[in-house]
Amino acid sequence: MKVLNLYAGLGGNRKLWTNCQITAIENNEKIASVYKRLYPDDTVIIADAHQYLLDHCEEFDFIWSSPPCQTRSKMAKATRHKLRRYVDLSVEQEVIFLQHFFKGKWVVENVNSFFSPLIPCKILGRHAYWSNFDIGDYVEEMPKDFINLCNVAGKNNLMEWLGIFYQENIYYGSNHCPAQILRNCVHPNEGLEIFERATGLK
Repeated sequence: MKVLNLYAGLGGNRKLWTNCQITAIENNEKIASVYKRLYPDDTVIIADAHQYLLDHCEEFDFIWSSPPCQTRSKMAKATRHKLRRYVDLSVEQEVIFLQHFFKGKWVVENVNSFFSPLIPCKILGRHAYWSNFDIGDYVEEMPKDFINLCNVAGKNNLMEWLGIFYQENIYYGSNHCPAQILRNCVHPNEGLEIFERATGLK
């Protein structure tokens, strides 16, 4: 099975996937470098995932996409309400594209947004999912005070929770929270549950 893992990040969703060929798309070179160390058998491409989906979707059997969530999260609205910016609608663009132009199984994951979804989705814990198959109801229990794990100690806590370990601190743009990239991960157990349902193992 050929799998496309878009906006791959640290690959929390794919950590437990086996018996497949995975192509991971990540546009941040530092993040891509860590991903490659964690999953040396995956093909890692530094590119725009949104465009890569459009150009290469027919090459894969299963697609997982996790577009940027910064403008959609409840936290962003609560803490950065003075920052005027449009909500990123790449989620909806990709859902509509996959619904109409991709023949395999697919899932698009994002945060449970501060606004009502423009396209119906399934909410599981802190995640919103769109898919063309039943992804189930599995939710991994989060560590205590999850949202406030914002320092190096929090990073270490989240690495233990996810089973993903690396030395360097990686930051998104002007965000100086070393744990943010880990908070963005889908827990490996949740990713496995969805993958097994997509591949007919459940």
